[in-house]
Amino acid sequence: MTVKQNKWWQSAVLYQIYPRSFQDTTGNGVGDLRGIINRLDYLEKLGITAIWLSPVYKSPNDDNGYDISDYEDIMDEFGTMDDMDELIEEAKSRNIRIIMDLVVNHTSDEHAWFVEAKKGKDNPYRDFYVWRDPVNGEAPNDLTSTFSGSAWEFDEASGQYYLHLFSKKQPDLNWENETVRQKVNDMMNFWLEKGVGGFRMDVIDLIGKIPDEKITGNGPKLHEYLKEMNEATFGNYDVMTVGETWGATPEIAKMYSDPDRHELSMVFQFEHVGLDQERGEGKHKWDLKPLEMKDLKEVLSKWQTSLGDQGWNSLFWNNHDLPRVVSRWGNDKEYRVESAKAFAILLHMMKGTPYIYQGEEIGMTNYPVSSIDEVEDIESVNMYHERLSLGFTKEEIITSINGKGRDNARTPMQWDKTENAGFTTGTPWLHVNPNHKEINVESALEDKNSIFYTYQKLIQLRKDNPIVVWGEYELQETADKVFSYVRTYENKTWLVVTNLSNEEQAFKTDAKIKEVLIENMATPKDISNLTLKPWQAFAVEI
Repeated sequence: MTVKQNKWWQSAVLYQIYPRSFQDTTGNGVGDLRGIINRLDYLEKLGITAIWLSPVYKSPNDDNGYDISDYEDIMDEFGTMDDMDELIEEAKSRNIRIIMDLVVNHTSDEHAWFVEAKKGKDNPYRDFYVWRDPVNGEAPNDLTSTFSGSAWEFDEASGQYYLHLFSKKQPDLNWENETVRQKVNDMMNFWLEKGVGGFRMDVIDLIGKIPDEKITGNGPKLHEYLKEMNEATFGNYDVMTVGETWGATPEIAKMYSDPDRHELSMVFQFEHVGLDQERGEGKHKWDLKPLEMKDLKEVLSKWQTSLGDQGWNSLFWNNHDLPRVVSRWGNDKEYRVESAKAFAILLHMMKGTPYIYQGEEIGMTNYPVSSIDEVEDIESVNMYHERLSLGFTKEEIITSINGKGRDNARTPMQWDKTENAGFTTGTPWLHVNPNHKEINVESALEDKNSIFYTYQKLIQLRKDNPIVVWGEYELQETADKVFSYVRTYENKTWLVVTNLSNEEQAFKTDAKIKEVLIENMATPKDISNLTLKPWQAFAVEI
């Protein structure tokens, strides 16, 4: 069996929209569905196949929509279900599918199920969530929340604790309860019948948790639940599914995405994302260290080759939880354009389905903050107070937030050079990056050499050339800061070369160029003994 199924999502390019920050049409400072509809022509010009839409469901917004109070309604700030239906149809008319963000590890504590569950131990909804008695007057065990502190919250009324692996306003669903699984399936079918193109599944690797044994990710029944879900819902439609799986290895990824297993289309793995954090006991994403290029080459190459024909890979640098790669590993000052294009060429010529995060295609950058008062993100705010109490200085913590905080990626989309970057006529919910006067969509579209057109061309190359989708991958021996690989398929060979540094680098090859496919600066005709300029990148047929 080979994974060469020729599914639409295998040659697709996805674009992630974080709706709060994309386009506001009402002047309330928050992006909305109508804003997305108004910008579909722009996305059609870019050439993308599908939009991954971060949550737009009804939510009290404790974690920016990842705390859902009604899965079958739309958050007031974003619009109405009629707007949602129109977005699906308008996108479809441009051959763009809408991928919904499925958040089913937990709900909001304001969801009707949890409101009922809290009424007492004999309530029929009680078992929809994970409740435990105190142990010696304390929390049942020392499980911690991703957002700092204990993962257990005491409920005074019933004298029991409920589990929340994220905020205490995000109680975890009890997936061992068959009715919970049925309700989730019904909700998924509600959206599939509306014509969505699939689901991005938030922290899906946690639904098989066994809290009493302190097992959170990759629990023993996880794959059983996914097979059941596939059979009851998306397996009956021509859609794609991608699981957010922070702990996935290539072996685990194959279990999710091997077509013979009937689970998911692909997963997001995050091994490369953790390469600039310190390792060891008690170390977190906030403990920063410089990226070692050899580690990046090793990890990305491993994921290119080890899935073989049994899995499918997602390709990404950025999302709503991660800082922008041009600021993180590129050079967002002297070589912003060159380094943004280099990272784009490196990633989009690989095997897998690429994801572009809004603003990445124009080279938007992180916006450093100087005070916690400027930070909205619950994870960063909680970490700030926790680390202050542990003796870290404010300066150290702010440095970590500027390095890895989620607000970096959430500043409003930069459409033009007017006040608030054309995002809103009101006061934006989160500060706009002051560099929007130079970095914006309007300027990018006017400049034929902009980062936007590099992305547009990369998307077209993938659509037109099976070698990008199906070709074998082989890493080339090069200088440390040079990342180069070859793709081969049906008598074609493509060579990709990127210098991921601020210095010139030597590059040698026996290859002769047949055709230059894409470049971020002029590529010499003879590349046999080349001095690569800082951040130079190209893909050529040889």
